[in-house]
Amino acid sequence: MLVAGSMLAGALAVSSPALARSSQELSEPAASATVSLTELPQEAGDVHRQILAGGPFRHPEKDGSVFGNRERLLPRQTRGYYREYTVPTPGSRDRGARRIVCGGREPKTPDVCYYTQDHYASFRRIAP
Repeated sequence: MLVAGSMLAGALAVSSPALARSSQELSEPAASATVSLTELPQEAGDVHRQILAGGPFRHPEKDGSVFGNRERLLPRQTRGYYREYTVPTPGSRDRGARRIVCGGREPKTPDVCYYTQDHYASFRRIAP
């Protein structure tokens, strides 16, 4: 009976996608999909241009603030590497869920930028 129980536990572990992932897969960021600015909403392109120009931003108290990457969906970097910017959502009464998160030493010349339409649940890297 103990052997049958061990075999069942092993089968369950292999059939579970979360448990079957390799340690390499677990360490890779989930933001591997790429999107061009032209594929994003017009507001995202406007915000991206504002980022490169250093502003002005619609929400200066929030836009350009440090993004902590608590979700760990972006590649790991030191604190302060990532900054977030609001992408306006037409019809939304608040800041909405759309953001651009850019990483780099200088905010006006980011190394990389990501777009999220679902408030950090997923990211797509913006193609340079």
